[in-house]
Amino acid sequence: MTVPGVQVPDPSSSIAVEELVRADRVHRLVYTDPQLFAAEMAKVFGQTWVYCAHNSELPNPHDFKTGYLGLRPIIVCRQRDGRVTVLFNRCTHRGATVCRLERGNAKSFQCPYHGWTFRNDGELIGVPWPEAYGEDFRRTDLNLGRAPRVESYRGFIFTTLNADAPPLLEHLGPAAALLDQWLDRTPAGTVTVRSAANRMVYRGNWKLAYDNAGDGYHPAFSHRSLLRLGERFGEAKDMVYFGRTPDEGPMYAQDLGNGHTFIDQRPSYGGVGSYWAQQRLQPGREALEERIRVRYGADADRLLDLAVGAQMNINIFPNLLVIGNQIQVIEPMAVDRTQLTWHATTVDGLPDEINTLRMRTQEDFPAFGEPDDQANFEEAQRGLGVPEMEWVMMHRGFGVEGREKTDEAGIVTGPVTDEHPMRGYYREWARLMSR
Repeated sequence: MTVPGVQVPDPSSSIAVEELVRADRVHRLVYTDPQLFAAEMAKVFGQTWVYCAHNSELPNPHDFKTGYLGLRPIIVCRQRDGRVTVLFNRCTHRGATVCRLERGNAKSFQCPYHGWTFRNDGELIGVPWPEAYGEDFRRTDLNLGRAPRVESYRGFIFTTLNADAPPLLEHLGPAAALLDQWLDRTPAGTVTVRSAANRMVYRGNWKLAYDNAGDGYHPAFSHRSLLRLGERFGEAKDMVYFGRTPDEGPMYAQDLGNGHTFIDQRPSYGGVGSYWAQQRLQPGREALEERIRVRYGADADRLLDLAVGAQMNINIFPNLLVIGNQIQVIEPMAVDRTQLTWHATTVDGLPDEINTLRMRTQEDFPAFGEPDDQANFEEAQRGLGVPEMEWVMMHRGFGVEGREKTDEAGIVTGPVTDEHPMRGYYREWARLMSR
């Protein structure tokens, strides 16, 4: 495929991504070309660490959940000894998926097509009427495919197909310390990921969601109705500060390296008792708050603050977003189709009323803010269909003296409205795509 000014090579070879990714912009083809999307599924989702599950979703031996590694259907299984394995959900006989449930508990999986049976570590243990395969038939050659490496950090389980990838902790880099901060707000230092997920599909490329995750420039415009709802009550409600002077305010965004990005809203908040006070009103919340204040007295402010997210947006490239007190997973489906799955979290040791409020945050931003974003993603995908306009600009703050600073660890920090997070993660995207 050729457009004016850019020669795009065959993605099956080493892609000359320098033609597509420049210091302050990327070419529209990175969002629209099916061949590049196919290459991403191999070179990004196959070669770097990808989030696939949380420990709390597999609490018992032989628990499993199904999902995707890029476009590869997978089964994430807890073994008898507590280890986690990631299997390709693809029968080695005729290719059908062997597990068609979202989650459950099973020591083995039997393919519904022809009855081949596999242990939950991938070993082929049963073939109907095997005599027909002859004396040379060896079951050990036909075990389920298995990811070579699975590691976890504080309950977050990642996998990679790259045996030479750096250790997970090295890959996470500064993002690990931010996950620590997010988790250490809770009394137990951990969360439980709930299965009642909020799923949304939009007609656009998966990277549009990741662009947006590190973008503090858009809320003043994209989420104007949500901000006005907060302003109606005459107080500095959650996110209202994005609509005032975010370019000059205390919030900041960071390029953490390895594709990870971060937005910190905490500077716009105060201490104990302020997180809850700044939340937007939600139907039915008042009765729960009253019950908590009566029951827990002076400790109510601390508990109510734990019902609220940490005001941290931690984005782990390529598919994990930790937003508020929820976990969002980006799931590519096609070059112009993506599923976003929001998981609510609860915390052991907190009163039921607090965990109910945590669960009900699914009714707040995912229901009232995310549709704004997805409308923009779809309209961006539509606009990117104009071939005569080649470049997607990410140059806000680029080269402007004094706006962005890089520390000794390589972390780039700048105003929340600047676009250095996008520029940073595209450097990682380009590195992986050049392999």
